[in-house]
Amino acid sequence: MKAHLNTYLEQMKDDRRLSANTLSSYERDLRAFAAYAVELGIHELAELQKHHFARYILHLKGQGRKAATITRHVGSLKAFFHYLTKEGVIIQNPSIYLEAPKQDKKTPNVLSVTTTSALLDTPQTTSPAGKRDKAMLELLYATGIRVSELVALNVEHLHMQLQAARCMDAGGKERIVPFGRMAADALNSYLEDGRMALARNNVSEPALFLNHLGTRMTRQGFWKTIKKYAKEAGITDDITPHTLRHSVAAHLLDNGADVRSVQELLGHADLSTTLKYVQQSKARMKDVYTSAHPRA
Repeated sequence: MKAHLNTYLEQMKDDRRLSANTLSSYERDLRAFAAYAVELGIHELAELQKHHFARYILHLKGQGRKAATITRHVGSLKAFFHYLTKEGVIIQNPSIYLEAPKQDKKTPNVLSVTTTSALLDTPQTTSPAGKRDKAMLELLYATGIRVSELVALNVEHLHMQLQAARCMDAGGKERIVPFGRMAADALNSYLEDGRMALARNNVSEPALFLNHLGTRMTRQGFWKTIKKYAKEAGITDDITPHTLRHSVAAHLLDNGADVRSVQELLGHADLSTTLKYVQQSKARMKDVYTSAHPRA
């Protein structure tokens, strides 16, 4: 199994251009299953049967793994064994009837417009780091891009005259996202008075947002930053960069934006991802109506 697994992972790197994190997850999942199969005394792919996969899912549940994690394991296994069947390594796919556990549908955490404004107004723009943080928060809320897309931006990806940024998702798909005046003002302030101070002597660094070392800001670094400002703004909810992404979608739809446009802006591959915000928007509208209408 090991040789076929290594070949499969190499092909995924070459053909599908998945992110390093996704590839790492696939590899961990598949190697964990391979180790489990060895524990069962199975050394050949042809020996695997449907019940071995069912036992493995029970094994994962017994370890206390969350439904989302088990679902990812199931996806990794099904993709790998589909590949093995397609390549003729095995005749029948023993994972074909493997099902992921049902997951509770969580409602996305959305900030109110007032709370969002309080968060975005918290950074003190008297320092280079404060200008950077203000620009990052404003751009994140203006565009709804993912934090990985935000930190991957280079200076050349900005078109300040058009007020647009060119970003690329983990799958290599590129899209152009517009941003408004407040984000443009924050970006101009950062580019004129903040970025060069942070860059120090590292003038060749292409990254748009720099840390105190003059190198590209990391996802983890920005997570800490946004949590710090949330605390300073008096926000008690657990805030992550993705919370702002959720809020962008909800606020746009609340104000009459077209669902397809929001899908394109946020880079949702599946329209159903965008539609969950529509349901939230309708629920909020009903609450407002019930509390405000005199005959509700």
